[in-house]
Amino acid sequence: MSAILSIPSSNPPTISTFKNLDFCSTMAELKQHHAQIVKLGLSSDNDGTGRLIKFSALSQSGDLPYALKVFASLPQPDAFIYNTIFRAYLHAQLHTHCLSLYSHMLQNSVTPNNYSFPPVIRACAAAAGVGKQVHAHVIKFGFSRDSYCQNNLIRMYVGFDELEAARRVFDRMERKDDVSWTTMISGYSQCGWLGEALRVFETMAVKNSAAWNAVIAAHVQNNRFHDAFKLFDRMMEEDVEMDGFVAASMLAACTGLGALELGEWIHERMESRGIRIDTKLATTLMDMYCKCGRLDKAVEVFDGLRVKGVSSWNCMIGGFAMHGRGRDAIGLLKRMEAEAGRPDPVTFVNVLAACAHSGMVEEGRRYFSYMTEAYDIAPRMEHYGCLVDLLGRAGLLDEARMVIDEMPMSPDVGVLGALLGACRIHGNLEMAEEVGHRVIELEPGNSGRYVLLANLYAKEGRLEDVARVRKLMNDRGVKKVAGSSTIELAGSVCEFVAGGRAHPEAREIYAKVGEIVRRIRDFGYVTDSEGVLYEAGEEESENPLHYHSEKLAIAYGLLKTKPGDTIRVTKNLRVCKDCHEASKLISEAYDREIIVRDRNRFHHFKGGVCSCNDYW
Repeated sequence: MSAILSIPSSNPPTISTFKNLDFCSTMAELKQHHAQIVKLGLSSDNDGTGRLIKFSALSQSGDLPYALKVFASLPQPDAFIYNTIFRAYLHAQLHTHCLSLYSHMLQNSVTPNNYSFPPVIRACAAAAGVGKQVHAHVIKFGFSRDSYCQNNLIRMYVGFDELEAARRVFDRMERKDDVSWTTMISGYSQCGWLGEALRVFETMAVKNSAAWNAVIAAHVQNNRFHDAFKLFDRMMEEDVEMDGFVAASMLAACTGLGALELGEWIHERMESRGIRIDTKLATTLMDMYCKCGRLDKAVEVFDGLRVKGVSSWNCMIGGFAMHGRGRDAIGLLKRMEAEAGRPDPVTFVNVLAACAHSGMVEEGRRYFSYMTEAYDIAPRMEHYGCLVDLLGRAGLLDEARMVIDEMPMSPDVGVLGALLGACRIHGNLEMAEEVGHRVIELEPGNSGRYVLLANLYAKEGRLEDVARVRKLMNDRGVKKVAGSSTIELAGSVCEFVAGGRAHPEAREIYAKVGEIVRRIRDFGYVTDSEGVLYEAGEEESENPLHYHSEKLAIAYGLLKTKPGDTIRVTKNLRVCKDCHEASKLISEAYDREIIVRDRNRFHHFKGGVCSCNDYW
């Protein structure tokens, strides 16, 4: 009689059971393996239970409370298991739980390893004192030279705005990687220390695209757009390939200066180099086109998106708003709703702004109520600001004031500033006087608030009050902001300051301004001498009025472009009445389209009229 021999498995049951845990895909499957571990009497084994905890704590289909129950049942969890729970707490944003667990780890005499400290350090994000204690432990346990720990310490100190401490860690690193350099550069940038950010960058032996992006982004975030362009030119000269991050930073720089040509070049290079334009990058691209006056190109990018996120819809609706195309903004909102996109609070800020810039009072009132009725979005400060702006621009000052009085929160400087601006437009000194003083106290460093009130006093001949406001400015050391405008020609951005003569071709530009003024007088131009009084703060009361910064930029554009070319100008302040009227007549006299982006919106001048219909 033959015997059947069974060949034993090469892996004992315990080993195969533990290995099977690595292939679990659901909690139900994991619980079956857990039951088998318990049945085999291995529930105290750190290897098997560690795998159970790893899946249930960190996988997408896991169950953190289950992992914590298993963890609590272990008599002597090791560092690996603690590290797993650290990561799980960090992922769940349970930072205090992570720090408490670290304390538990030390109390149970479990020695941390190099994988313990990175998540614990990141958990110190809101606790500077604890962070320093953890740093001391890093040194005590011998991990002060571990690059992962060091990078996380640098990030932690940067988050606390303790740049000197971050720099000490950075300087002691033997091997600095890309994360070390970019974190240090970005940290200095966040604190406005651009000189230090640049010095760190210049000490790098090899500057890759991540480092270039960090230093370029640092300048963009601090509104140093010209310097960002210079750095980008250096990057191109050194043959460093532009990636999506650098492209996003440079598109933001183009947006800041209205540099359309460079923005278009970056867009073309992104496409030719195969850079993936995801929703976030596409939205940055759309924002650039919207704010550089090419709304048609923004629409083209928007329509080309397969998946449109809420930010994409909001950007496009906001683009229509700043160009005064209120009907298009509302139409896009309806399209968003039809395509199953749910508007958020920002969507309605943009819709209300579109109504305000287009004088669509009834529509604005309706959508202010609609967002709550249809989407349960409670009005925020920004929504009230838009509503006050809408009503104020339309001359409904009493209603705008009533909205402020009935707000469920105290109005901020944006809301009151909108009413103050409306008082300027409609010459209501009585209301402006009351609101103006409130705004000045809320924002004592903003020169425009003082000047607006002073100019209203000047218009009424109340010179003592003018002197009082100006004395208050002087006592507080508040300086007026000079008007400045930029124009991009042949890929170069030129900046003009109100009344300035720093440009090498200043003589020719001023001569061109003289010619322009003489020519548009034949079309009915009369200098708005009233504007010299109450627009003074917007442009430092330039003398003469003809040399406002946008007039200099337009004159330069006429000198340097061909007949029929569009002139695009970006201005840092609100366009004054005199320049607005002059720009309309220049567009007619020279048969040019002139697009001016001011602090609030776009003005498209063509054939003697403006797209804003003199409503701005």
